[in-house]
Amino acid sequence: MWAEKSAASAFFPGRSTLPAALAERHVDTVLITGTVTSVCCESSARDAATLGYRVVFVADGTADVRDSAHNATLRIVYRTFGDVRATSEVLKLIAATR
Repeated sequence: MWAEKSAASAFFPGRSTLPAALAERHVDTVLITGTVTSVCCESSARDAATLGYRVVFVADGTADVRDSAHNATLRIVYRTFGDVRATSEVLKLIAATR
C-alpha cells in the first residue's frame, strides 16, 4: 500500500491518503518508521493514537539528526501513546499472529 502526505503527520486530517486507505482495509495497528523521529514520526504516532490506532514505534526503524532527540522521542512515545519495539521484536510479533 502506498500513501502520500503533505504535512508532518501521516494522519493529519485532509493532508494524507493514509487514514482512508487504512480504514478501507480495517487496519487497527500501525507501525511507525522513517525520519525524522522527533518530527514526522512522532507527529504521526501522536495523531494515530488520537484516532484510536494501536501504535508500534519501531525504534531502530526511525532516525533523527541527533541521538538525544531520537531517544527523547522514544521515551515520550513509550510513556504516553505507543509501544516502542526493535525491528526484531516486531517481526516476531507479526510471525506469532500468522
